[in-house]
Amino acid sequence: MLHKIGIRQENKDTTEKRAPLTPRQVRQLIEKDGLQVVVEPASNRIFGDQEYQDAGATISRDLSDCNIIFGVKEIPIPDFLPKQHYCFFSHTIKGQTYNMPMLKYILDLRTTLIDYEKVTDSQGRRLIFFGRFAGYAGMIDSLWAFGQRLQWEGIATPFSDIRQALHYHSLTEAKESVRAVGERIKAEGLPASLTPLTCGFAGYGHVSQGAQEIFDLLPVETILPGELEQFMKNENYTDKRVYKVVFKESDIVTPKSETVQFELQDYYDHPEKYIGRFESYLPHLTLLINGIYWEPRYPKLVTIKYLRRLFESGQISRLRVIGDITCDVEGSIECNLKATNSENPIYVYDPIQETIKDGYEGNGVVVLAVDKLPSELPREASQSFGEALLPFVPELASCNFGLPYEKLNIPAEFRRAVIAHYGFLTPDFKYLEKYIK
Repeated sequence: MLHKIGIRQENKDTTEKRAPLTPRQVRQLIEKDGLQVVVEPASNRIFGDQEYQDAGATISRDLSDCNIIFGVKEIPIPDFLPKQHYCFFSHTIKGQTYNMPMLKYILDLRTTLIDYEKVTDSQGRRLIFFGRFAGYAGMIDSLWAFGQRLQWEGIATPFSDIRQALHYHSLTEAKESVRAVGERIKAEGLPASLTPLTCGFAGYGHVSQGAQEIFDLLPVETILPGELEQFMKNENYTDKRVYKVVFKESDIVTPKSETVQFELQDYYDHPEKYIGRFESYLPHLTLLINGIYWEPRYPKLVTIKYLRRLFESGQISRLRVIGDITCDVEGSIECNLKATNSENPIYVYDPIQETIKDGYEGNGVVVLAVDKLPSELPREASQSFGEALLPFVPELASCNFGLPYEKLNIPAEFRRAVIAHYGFLTPDFKYLEKYIK
Protein backbone atom coordinates (compact mmCIF):
# COMPACT_ATOMS: atom_id res chain seq x y z
CA MET A 1 0.00 0.00 0.00
CA LEU A 2 1.45 3.35 -1.05
CA HIS A 3 2.35 5.89 1.64
CA LYS A 4 2.54 3.18 4.28
CA ILE A 5 5.79 1.98 5.83
CA GLY A 6 6.71 -0.69 8.32
CA ILE A 7 9.36 -0.86 11.03
CA ARG A 8 10.23 -4.45 11.86
CA GLN A 9 11.43 -5.97 15.10
CA GLU A 10 15.12 -6.85 15.38
CA ASN A 11 15.15 -10.56 16.10
CA LYS A 12 18.45 -11.75 14.67
CA ASP A 13 19.97 -11.15 18.11
CA THR A 14 18.02 -10.23 21.26
CA THR A 15 20.78 -7.81 22.32
CA GLU A 16 19.97 -5.57 19.32
CA LYS A 17 18.17 -2.47 20.64
CA ARG A 18 18.43 -0.07 17.71
CA ALA A 19 15.65 1.14 15.44
CA PRO A 20 15.87 2.73 11.98
CA LEU A 21 13.51 5.53 13.05
CA THR A 22 12.72 6.96 16.49
CA PRO A 23 9.19 7.71 17.77
CA ARG A 24 9.75 11.43 17.26
CA GLN A 25 10.83 10.85 13.66
CA VAL A 26 7.80 8.63 13.10
CA ARG A 27 5.55 11.42 14.39
CA GLN A 28 7.06 13.77 11.81
CA LEU A 29 6.40 11.29 9.00
CA ILE A 30 2.79 10.93 10.10
CA GLU A 31 1.95 14.55 10.85
CA LYS A 32 4.08 16.36 8.27
CA ASP A 33 4.25 13.86 5.40
CA GLY A 34 0.91 12.11 5.84
CA LEU A 35 2.35 8.59 5.99
CA GLN A 36 0.92 5.60 7.77
CA VAL A 37 3.47 3.80 9.96
CA VAL A 38 3.15 0.26 11.29
CA VAL A 39 5.61 -0.81 13.97
CA GLU A 40 6.14 -4.47 14.78
CA PRO A 41 6.15 -4.93 18.59
CA ALA A 42 9.54 -5.65 20.15
CA SER A 43 10.50 -5.94 23.80
CA ASN A 44 14.23 -5.51 23.13
CA ARG A 45 13.95 -2.18 21.25
CA ILE A 46 15.30 0.86 23.13
CA PHE A 47 12.04 2.68 22.35
CA GLY A 48 8.90 1.12 23.80
CA ASP A 49 5.88 0.14 21.70
CA GLN A 50 3.81 2.71 23.59
CA GLU A 51 6.18 5.50 22.53
CA TYR A 52 5.53 4.68 18.87
CA GLN A 53 1.81 4.38 19.48
CA ASP A 54 1.78 7.77 21.21
CA ALA A 55 3.52 9.15 18.12
CA GLY A 56 0.64 7.97 15.96
CA ALA A 57 1.92 4.63 14.70
CA THR A 58 -0.04 1.39 14.58
CA ILE A 59 1.48 -1.49 16.56
CA SER A 60 1.00 -4.75 14.69
CA ARG A 61 2.82 -7.95 13.76
CA ASP A 62 1.29 -7.73 10.29
CA LEU A 63 3.46 -5.62 7.98
CA SER A 64 2.26 -7.29 4.79
CA ASP A 65 0.49 -4.26 3.28
CA CYS A 66 3.34 -1.82 3.89
CA ASN A 67 4.94 -0.40 0.77
CA ILE A 68 8.42 -0.76 2.26
CA ILE A 69 9.72 -2.27 5.50
CA PHE A 70 12.70 -0.77 7.32
CA GLY A 71 14.98 -2.69 9.66
CA VAL A 72 18.53 -2.55 10.91
CA LYS A 73 20.23 -5.96 10.84
CA GLU A 74 19.71 -9.08 8.72
CA ILE A 75 16.26 -10.67 8.73
CA PRO A 76 15.81 -14.35 9.62
CA ILE A 77 14.85 -16.28 6.49
CA PRO A 78 11.39 -17.42 7.74
CA ASP A 79 10.36 -13.79 8.33
CA PHE A 80 10.58 -12.63 4.71
CA LEU A 81 7.34 -11.98 2.85
CA PRO A 82 7.07 -12.71 -0.90
CA LYS A 83 7.21 -9.72 -3.26
CA GLN A 84 7.77 -7.36 -0.32
CA HIS A 85 10.31 -4.55 -0.23
CA TYR A 86 12.96 -4.35 2.51
CA CYS A 87 15.66 -1.93 3.52
CA PHE A 88 18.31 -3.12 6.01
CA PHE A 89 22.01 -3.94 6.39
CA SER A 90 22.20 -7.24 4.54
CA HIS A 91 25.97 -7.89 4.76
CA THR A 92 25.96 -9.51 1.34
CA ILE A 93 27.95 -7.17 -0.90
CA LYS A 94 31.25 -8.96 -0.27
CA GLY A 95 29.62 -12.29 -1.01
CA GLN A 96 29.63 -13.16 2.69
CA THR A 97 29.09 -16.92 2.80
CA TYR A 98 26.88 -16.89 5.87
CA ASN A 99 24.32 -14.60 4.19
CA MET A 100 24.18 -16.15 0.71
CA PRO A 101 21.26 -18.46 1.69
CA MET A 102 19.35 -15.34 2.74
CA LEU A 103 20.11 -13.58 -0.55
CA LYS A 104 19.08 -16.64 -2.56
CA TYR A 105 15.81 -16.79 -0.60
CA ILE A 106 15.19 -13.11 -1.32
CA LEU A 107 15.59 -13.80 -5.03
CA ASP A 108 13.35 -16.88 -4.85
CA LEU A 109 10.60 -14.86 -3.15
CA ARG A 110 10.98 -12.05 -5.70
CA THR A 111 11.39 -9.51 -2.90
CA THR A 112 13.26 -6.23 -3.16
CA LEU A 113 16.43 -5.72 -1.12
CA ILE A 114 17.82 -2.24 -0.50
CA ASP A 115 21.02 -2.05 1.56
CA TYR A 116 21.87 1.07 3.57
CA GLU A 117 25.55 0.35 3.06
CA LYS A 118 25.23 1.22 -0.64
CA VAL A 119 23.19 4.41 -0.21
CA THR A 120 25.67 6.95 -1.54
CA ASP A 121 25.89 10.37 -3.12
CA SER A 122 27.13 10.98 -6.66
CA GLN A 123 30.74 10.79 -5.44
CA GLY A 124 30.27 7.42 -3.77
CA ARG A 125 30.19 8.71 -0.21
CA ARG A 126 27.95 6.81 2.19
CA LEU A 127 25.01 8.77 3.55
CA ILE A 128 23.28 6.53 6.11
CA PHE A 129 25.46 4.72 8.60
CA PHE A 130 26.19 3.88 12.23
CA GLY A 131 29.96 4.03 11.72
CA ARG A 132 30.78 6.80 14.15
CA PHE A 133 28.78 5.08 16.89
CA ALA A 134 30.60 1.83 16.18
CA GLY A 135 33.77 3.80 16.78
CA TYR A 136 32.45 5.32 20.02
CA ALA A 137 31.38 1.98 21.48
CA GLY A 138 34.38 0.11 20.10
CA MET A 139 36.85 2.47 21.74
CA ILE A 140 34.99 2.52 25.05
CA ASP A 141 34.84 -1.28 25.08
CA SER A 142 38.49 -1.59 24.08
CA LEU A 143 39.52 0.65 26.99
CA TRP A 144 37.27 -1.40 29.27
CA ALA A 145 38.88 -4.64 28.02
CA PHE A 146 42.31 -3.07 28.45
CA GLY A 147 41.55 -2.17 32.07
CA GLN A 148 40.22 -5.66 32.82
CA ARG A 149 43.25 -7.30 31.23
CA LEU A 150 45.70 -5.15 33.18
CA GLN A 151 43.85 -5.83 36.41
CA TRP A 152 44.16 -9.58 35.74
CA GLU A 153 47.88 -9.06 35.14
CA GLY A 154 48.13 -7.33 38.52
CA ILE A 155 48.73 -3.85 37.06
CA ALA A 156 46.63 -1.14 38.69
CA THR A 157 45.50 1.65 36.35
CA PRO A 158 42.57 4.09 36.10
CA PHE A 159 41.32 2.11 33.06
CA SER A 160 39.74 -0.42 35.43
CA ASP A 161 37.13 2.28 36.20
CA ILE A 162 35.82 2.24 32.61
CA ARG A 163 32.71 0.15 31.97
CA GLN A 164 31.48 -1.47 28.78
CA ALA A 165 29.57 1.06 26.65
CA LEU A 166 26.19 -0.60 27.15
CA HIS A 167 26.45 -0.09 30.94
CA TYR A 168 26.37 3.69 30.61
CA HIS A 169 23.06 5.51 30.46
CA SER A 170 24.25 7.72 27.62
CA LEU A 171 27.21 8.53 25.43
CA THR A 172 27.71 11.69 27.48
CA GLU A 173 28.08 9.67 30.66
CA ALA A 174 30.56 7.33 28.96
CA LYS A 175 32.63 10.28 27.76
CA GLU A 176 32.72 11.76 31.26
CA SER A 177 34.02 8.45 32.57
CA VAL A 178 36.85 8.36 30.01
CA ARG A 179 37.63 12.03 30.64
CA ALA A 180 37.95 11.31 34.38
CA VAL A 181 40.46 8.56 33.60
CA GLY A 182 42.42 11.10 31.56
CA GLU A 183 42.53 13.49 34.52
CA ARG A 184 43.93 10.73 36.73
CA ILE A 185 46.60 9.91 34.14
CA LYS A 186 47.64 13.57 34.01
CA ALA A 187 47.80 13.75 37.80
CA GLU A 188 49.19 10.33 38.75
CA GLY A 189 50.85 8.97 35.61
CA LEU A 190 50.87 5.38 34.37
CA PRO A 191 53.00 2.46 35.53
CA ALA A 192 56.49 2.30 34.00
CA SER A 193 55.70 -1.09 32.45
CA LEU A 194 52.99 0.57 30.31
CA THR A 195 54.91 3.68 29.32
CA PRO A 196 54.60 4.77 26.61
CA LEU A 197 50.99 3.72 26.10
CA THR A 198 50.49 3.75 22.34
CA CYS A 199 47.20 3.24 20.52
CA GLY A 200 47.18 2.62 16.78
CA PHE A 201 44.14 3.44 14.62
CA ALA A 202 43.96 1.57 11.33
CA GLY A 203 41.81 3.75 9.07
CA TYR A 204 40.60 7.34 9.18
CA GLY A 205 36.90 7.15 8.19
CA HIS A 206 33.77 7.50 10.30
CA VAL A 207 34.57 4.48 12.48
CA SER A 208 38.08 5.67 13.22
CA GLN A 209 36.90 9.23 13.79
CA GLY A 210 34.40 8.05 16.40
CA ALA A 211 37.02 5.93 18.16
CA GLN A 212 39.55 8.77 18.12
CA GLU A 213 36.97 11.16 19.57
CA ILE A 214 36.77 8.91 22.63
CA PHE A 215 40.53 8.33 22.88
CA ASP A 216 41.18 12.07 22.56
CA LEU A 217 39.41 12.57 25.91
CA LEU A 218 42.66 11.29 27.42
CA PRO A 219 45.84 13.43 27.48
CA VAL A 220 46.92 12.56 23.93
CA GLU A 221 49.96 13.28 21.83
CA THR A 222 49.95 12.26 18.15
CA ILE A 223 52.84 10.37 16.56
CA LEU A 224 53.17 9.88 12.81
CA PRO A 225 53.56 6.26 11.68
CA GLY A 226 56.98 6.96 10.17
CA GLU A 227 58.15 8.42 13.49
CA LEU A 228 56.96 5.59 15.72
CA GLU A 229 60.05 3.38 15.74
CA GLN A 230 62.44 6.26 16.43
CA PHE A 231 60.06 7.66 19.05
CA MET A 232 60.30 4.38 20.93
CA LYS A 233 64.12 4.31 20.65
CA ASN A 234 64.57 7.91 21.81
CA GLU A 235 62.47 7.28 24.94
CA ASN A 236 61.34 10.88 24.81
CA TYR A 237 57.96 10.17 26.36
CA THR A 238 56.12 10.62 29.63
CA ASP A 239 53.90 8.48 31.83
CA LYS A 240 51.37 11.32 32.05
CA ARG A 241 50.34 11.18 28.41
CA VAL A 242 49.11 8.54 25.97
CA TYR A 243 50.14 8.38 22.33
CA LYS A 244 48.06 8.05 19.20
CA VAL A 245 49.12 6.81 15.76
CA VAL A 246 46.73 6.93 12.77
CA PHE A 247 47.57 4.66 9.85
CA LYS A 248 46.52 5.33 6.27
CA GLU A 249 46.77 3.02 3.29
CA SER A 250 50.27 4.25 2.44
CA ASP A 251 51.39 3.21 5.92
CA ILE A 252 49.73 -0.19 5.74
CA VAL A 253 51.01 -1.46 2.37
CA THR A 254 53.94 -0.91 0.02
CA PRO A 255 54.37 -1.74 -3.70
CA LYS A 256 55.98 -5.11 -4.40
CA SER A 257 58.24 -3.46 -6.94
CA GLU A 258 60.87 -1.11 -5.50
CA THR A 259 60.67 1.01 -8.64
CA VAL A 260 56.98 1.83 -8.13
CA GLN A 261 55.60 4.51 -5.81
CA PHE A 262 52.45 4.06 -3.78
CA GLU A 263 49.30 5.44 -5.42
CA LEU A 264 46.01 5.21 -3.58
CA GLN A 265 43.75 4.58 -6.57
CA ASP A 266 46.19 2.06 -8.00
CA TYR A 267 46.11 0.20 -4.68
CA TYR A 268 42.29 0.14 -4.72
CA ASP A 269 42.27 -1.11 -8.30
CA HIS A 270 45.22 -3.51 -8.13
CA PRO A 271 45.88 -4.60 -4.55
CA GLU A 272 47.73 -7.65 -5.87
CA LYS A 273 50.62 -5.29 -6.70
CA TYR A 274 51.10 -4.46 -3.02
CA ILE A 275 52.21 -6.27 0.12
CA GLY A 276 51.31 -5.53 3.72
CA ARG A 277 53.80 -3.84 6.00
CA PHE A 278 51.60 -3.00 8.96
CA GLU A 279 53.06 -5.71 11.19
CA SER A 280 56.32 -3.77 11.50
CA TYR A 281 54.44 -1.36 13.77
CA LEU A 282 52.87 -3.98 16.03
CA PRO A 283 55.74 -4.41 18.52
CA HIS A 284 55.35 -0.71 19.40
CA LEU A 285 51.56 -0.68 19.96
CA THR A 286 49.71 -1.25 23.24
CA LEU A 287 46.27 -1.18 21.65
CA LEU A 288 45.19 -1.54 18.02
CA ILE A 289 41.82 -0.20 16.86
CA ASN A 290 40.84 -1.53 13.44
CA GLY A 291 38.35 0.50 11.43
CA ILE A 292 39.32 -0.18 7.80
CA TYR A 293 37.12 -1.45 5.00
CA TRP A 294 38.58 -4.77 3.91
CA GLU A 295 38.03 -7.43 1.24
CA PRO A 296 39.95 -10.70 0.74
CA ARG A 297 41.85 -9.22 -2.21
CA TYR A 298 43.63 -6.78 0.12
CA PRO A 299 46.61 -7.69 2.34
CA LYS A 300 45.82 -8.51 5.97
CA LEU A 301 46.79 -6.13 8.74
CA VAL A 302 47.66 -8.77 11.33
CA THR A 303 48.41 -12.39 10.45
CA ILE A 304 48.38 -15.44 12.70
CA LYS A 305 51.89 -16.26 11.49
CA TYR A 306 53.26 -12.90 12.64
CA LEU A 307 51.55 -13.04 16.03
CA ARG A 308 53.10 -16.44 16.67
CA ARG A 309 56.53 -15.03 15.84
CA LEU A 310 55.91 -12.01 18.08
CA PHE A 311 54.91 -14.11 21.08
CA GLU A 312 57.59 -16.76 20.51
CA SER A 313 60.32 -14.13 20.72
CA GLY A 314 60.44 -14.52 24.49
CA GLN A 315 59.85 -10.84 25.11
CA ILE A 316 56.71 -9.69 26.90
CA SER A 317 54.45 -8.37 24.17
CA ARG A 318 53.41 -4.74 24.53
CA LEU A 319 50.22 -5.45 22.55
CA ARG A 320 47.32 -6.09 24.96
CA VAL A 321 44.09 -5.42 23.05
CA ILE A 322 42.91 -5.49 19.43
CA GLY A 323 39.58 -3.71 19.03
CA ASP A 324 38.43 -5.10 15.69
CA ILE A 325 35.55 -2.72 15.07
CA THR A 326 35.39 -3.70 11.40
CA CYS A 327 34.93 -7.30 12.57
CA ASP A 328 35.56 -9.35 9.45
CA VAL A 329 36.00 -12.86 10.82
CA GLU A 330 39.43 -14.17 9.74
CA GLY A 331 39.72 -10.98 7.73
CA SER A 332 42.17 -8.09 8.07
CA ILE A 333 42.74 -9.20 11.67
CA GLU A 334 43.32 -12.89 11.03
CA CYS A 335 43.15 -13.86 14.72
CA ASN A 336 39.53 -12.68 14.84
CA LEU A 337 38.17 -16.21 14.73
CA LYS A 338 34.57 -15.47 15.72
CA ALA A 339 32.21 -12.54 16.02
CA THR A 340 30.88 -11.88 19.52
CA ASN A 341 27.94 -10.02 21.01
CA SER A 342 27.66 -7.49 23.81
CA GLU A 343 26.92 -10.14 26.44
CA ASN A 344 30.24 -11.91 25.77
CA PRO A 345 32.30 -9.34 23.85
CA ILE A 346 35.95 -10.40 24.15
CA TYR A 347 38.23 -13.39 23.99
CA VAL A 348 41.97 -14.04 24.28
CA TYR A 349 43.74 -15.35 21.22
CA ASP A 350 46.74 -17.54 22.10
CA PRO A 351 49.20 -17.25 19.18
CA ILE A 352 51.21 -20.27 20.31
CA GLN A 353 48.29 -22.68 20.61
CA GLU A 354 46.20 -20.83 17.98
CA THR A 355 43.18 -21.10 20.26
CA ILE A 356 40.70 -18.65 21.75
CA LYS A 357 39.25 -18.42 25.25
CA ASP A 358 36.33 -16.18 26.17
CA GLY A 359 37.13 -13.35 28.55
CA TYR A 360 40.39 -11.50 29.25
CA GLU A 361 42.48 -14.15 31.02
CA GLY A 362 45.25 -16.28 29.55
CA ASN A 363 48.29 -16.05 27.31
CA GLY A 364 47.91 -13.93 24.20
CA VAL A 365 46.09 -10.82 23.06
CA VAL A 366 42.55 -9.74 23.92
CA VAL A 367 40.29 -9.42 20.85
CA LEU A 368 37.11 -7.34 20.85
CA ALA A 369 34.95 -8.66 18.00
CA VAL A 370 31.39 -7.41 18.59
CA ASP A 371 29.69 -7.24 15.19
CA LYS A 372 27.04 -4.65 16.14
CA LEU A 373 28.75 -2.22 18.44
CA PRO A 374 26.38 0.74 17.81
CA SER A 375 23.63 -1.22 19.58
CA GLU A 376 25.52 -0.55 22.82
CA LEU A 377 24.57 3.13 22.41
CA PRO A 378 21.12 2.46 20.96
CA ARG A 379 19.27 5.68 21.69
CA GLU A 380 21.81 8.12 20.29
CA ALA A 381 22.75 5.78 17.43
CA SER A 382 19.11 5.39 16.35
CA GLN A 383 18.52 9.13 16.55
CA SER A 384 21.53 9.93 14.35
CA PHE A 385 20.76 7.15 11.86
CA GLY A 386 17.10 8.16 11.59
CA GLU A 387 18.00 11.78 10.92
CA ALA A 388 19.97 10.67 7.86
CA LEU A 389 17.24 8.28 6.67
CA LEU A 390 14.25 10.55 7.32
CA PRO A 391 14.45 12.82 4.22
CA PHE A 392 14.24 9.81 1.88
CA VAL A 393 11.35 7.98 3.54
CA PRO A 394 8.36 9.83 1.98
CA GLU A 395 9.61 9.19 -1.57
CA LEU A 396 10.33 5.54 -0.80
CA ALA A 397 6.88 5.19 0.72
CA SER A 398 5.29 6.46 -2.49
CA CYS A 399 7.44 4.41 -4.89
CA ASN A 400 5.70 1.89 -7.14
CA PHE A 401 7.97 -1.09 -6.58
CA GLY A 402 5.91 -3.10 -9.03
CA LEU A 403 7.77 -1.42 -11.90
CA PRO A 404 10.96 -2.88 -13.42
CA TYR A 405 14.18 -1.74 -11.75
CA GLU A 406 15.02 0.64 -14.61
CA LYS A 407 11.74 2.51 -14.11
CA LEU A 408 11.67 2.70 -10.30
CA ASN A 409 10.95 6.26 -9.22
CA ILE A 410 13.17 6.38 -6.16
CA PRO A 411 15.94 8.77 -5.09
CA ALA A 412 19.17 8.23 -7.00
CA GLU A 413 20.96 7.64 -3.71
CA PHE A 414 18.72 4.64 -3.01
CA ARG A 415 18.66 3.38 -6.60
CA ARG A 416 22.36 2.66 -6.17
CA ALA A 417 21.49 0.56 -3.11
CA VAL A 418 18.95 -1.80 -4.73
CA ILE A 419 20.70 -5.17 -4.68
CA ALA A 420 17.77 -7.35 -5.76
CA HIS A 421 14.39 -6.61 -7.32
CA TYR A 422 11.66 -9.10 -8.20
CA GLY A 423 13.87 -12.15 -8.42
CA PHE A 424 16.91 -10.61 -10.11
CA LEU A 425 20.15 -9.01 -9.01
CA THR A 426 20.40 -5.46 -10.31
CA PRO A 427 23.22 -4.65 -12.78
CA ASP A 428 25.75 -3.39 -10.21
CA PHE A 429 25.35 -6.54 -8.13
CA LYS A 430 25.35 -9.23 -10.80
CA TYR A 431 28.78 -10.27 -9.49
CA LEU A 432 27.04 -11.83 -6.47
CA GLU A 433 25.70 -14.66 -8.66
CA LYS A 434 29.00 -16.55 -8.34
CA TYR A 435 28.80 -16.36 -4.52
CA ILE A 436 25.21 -17.56 -4.45
CA LYS A 437 26.14 -20.56 -6.60
